[in-house]
Amino acid sequence: APAGGEYMKLSEFWALMEHEFGAGYAPVLARDLVLGDLGNVTALEALDRGINPRSVWLAVCDTQDIPAERRWGPDREPLR
Repeated sequence: APAGGEYMKLSEFWALMEHEFGAGYAPVLARDLVLGDLGNVTALEALDRGINPRSVWLAVCDTQDIPAERRWGPDREPLR
């Protein structure tokens, strides 16, 4: 898993969202789910405010009770 302060790219945030929630539901969740951890804003609002996508992802996970072992997506295949 990424280190504590590591910055996550926006593309990584969306990849994790789509992997966990599906391509259809991820954008709906990002628009509608209010994240109390981030001051009662949605994921999209938080990202618009410049909050680290990693922090937004973890807030989504906390709100949706995503277990720790699922928070970083599938293990990536090593480069060949």
